[in-house]
Amino acid sequence: MNETLQCLKKYGQRLDLEIAKEMGMPLATVRQRLASLAATGAIITCNLTRFEHGKRIDAWQCRVSGHVPPLAPGRKAKPTT
Repeated sequence: MNETLQCLKKYGQRLDLEIAKEMGMPLATVRQRLASLAATGAIITCNLTRFEHGKRIDAWQCRVSGHVPPLAPGRKAKPTT
């Protein structure tokens, strides 16, 4: 489960399909790990339905609970006055 949590910390918010592809694991195994992490409160998940090329894709969108990713490098836009 640590590998799954580290993957989410590294990439931020991800779909379970993307996590499974990144880790090279079956989707069922990843979903089982995500469910146990969600039960402990380490991550937050929500169900997501997408349609790509007319095909329905049901996925879980996950992110680490309470984790704020670092700011992107580079110049920031100035606020308008």
